[in-house]
Amino acid sequence: MVEWTDAERTAINFVFTKLDYDSVGPESLSRCLIVYPWTQRYFGGFGNLYNAEAILSNPMIAAHGITVLHGLDRALNNMDDIKNTYTQLSELHSEKLHVDPDNFRLLADCLVVVIAGRLGTDFTPEMQAAFAKFLSVVVSALGRQYH
Repeated sequence: MVEWTDAERTAINFVFTKLDYDSVGPESLSRCLIVYPWTQRYFGGFGNLYNAEAILSNPMIAAHGITVLHGLDRALNNMDDIKNTYTQLSELHSEKLHVDPDNFRLLADCLVVVIAGRLGTDFTPEMQAAFAKFLSVVVSALGRQYH
């Protein structure tokens, strides 16, 4: 079980209060697919992903980015049991979708970049550390089924 300080919980909650899910989700997933093009192989049914413009304007990518970001709400609401909160998603991504678990980390990194750009100086190093810890726990929980 992960131990969270009051300062970490406050920082993580602050980030979530500032998120515009409808833009941060799509931008984060799009960034991941553009920066790490090998991750596109899991989105073959999403249509044209041939270049950055196509990815950025793809409504299926945007919708999935929003879904992924809202999926983090589950971790936020269950911070003391993130591992078990993501058991079914871990099984889905491992056994049915066969997603490389390293892709979760890549997407988390892209999410941090997007949030840093949105929050600017409000995204302090301490806040980034707390949010990175949070995402690391989520990534570990999602990759749990792979072990």
